[in-house]
Amino acid sequence: QVHLVESGGGLVQAGDSLRLSCVDSERAFSRPTMAWFRQAPGKEREFVAVITWSETTTKYADAVKGRFTISRDNTKNTMYLQMNSLKPDDTAVYYCAARSSPRAATEISEYLYWGQGTQVTVSS
Repeated sequence: QVHLVESGGGLVQAGDSLRLSCVDSERAFSRPTMAWFRQAPGKEREFVAVITWSETTTKYADAVKGRFTISRDNTKNTMYLQMNSLKPDDTAVYYCAARSSPRAATEISEYLYWGQGTQVTVSS
């Protein structure tokens, strides 16, 4: 059983920063690849960033490159998303996801385990 819990969302102004966290409390499998996705109101869920267990591979959506940084602390079973220079378009529910395969997948269908999401709202 994988249990992912996100935290760190909130209401901020454009240009501000936030850091999201995702804890894998059950650690059902070793060396998971973990990712962040987001879903804005009225839109489909989309990929944001992914990081492999070894941290040797990270990928980002074009919309967040240069502003967001994904990282993880495997000793704490925790993944982070540092979000800088936030824009109103970043407003969404942010979800963390995990998969057992080492491939840094960006497709939603590749992830079986999901958290409940944390709301990020960026005002202009």
